[in-house]
Amino acid sequence: MSLKENIGMVKEELTAEEQFFEKAVVTEKFVKKYKNVMIGSVVAIVIVVAGNIVYNINKKSTLNAVNETLLTLESNPQNKEALSKLESLSPALHDVWLYSQAVVKQDVKTLESLQNSKAPLIGGLATYEAAQNKQDKAKLESYAQTQGAIYRDLAQIELALILMNENKIADAHEKLKMISIDSPLASVAKALMHYGVK
Repeated sequence: MSLKENIGMVKEELTAEEQFFEKAVVTEKFVKKYKNVMIGSVVAIVIVVAGNIVYNINKKSTLNAVNETLLTLESNPQNKEALSKLESLSPALHDVWLYSQAVVKQDVKTLESLQNSKAPLIGGLATYEAAQNKQDKAKLESYAQTQGAIYRDLAQIELALILMNENKIADAHEKLKMISIDSPLASVAKALMHYGVK
């Protein structure tokens, strides 16, 4: 090997080492500049993961407590302590429990207290059940006009029956005509119009 080739190799090695040191210096500057951001990011990730784990454990614990409370209430529906515990653990499920018990017992007072429930559907269902149990035409009419009412057609039939009992046949027929032909209760409405008092 010639001297010229040796000098070329040494230059190449020095250039490679120089580039390595340059990159090391740039990396060191980057780390120093963004050290706090990187540490903050790692800490934030650790906190989020730990928070998620704690949240899931708490959620599972609450779910188990709710299930145990419901089992207690099923075995003894009069247990006030269990009912209070259910209300604190899950207010929506508490309202569903009260609704189910009130429907079975036809407890209008409880149904009326549930009319403003935050539990999905319970407010509307309680309104219908209370109005139906009391045979309250105004409340049944109001419920039937509510958008998204589940028992809209059933309320119309209930109103028609009340009106028929009051000998207001024409008004009853108007209520029955409001029921869509696509409704599962269309045949009931048709039968009431056909076989009911004319």
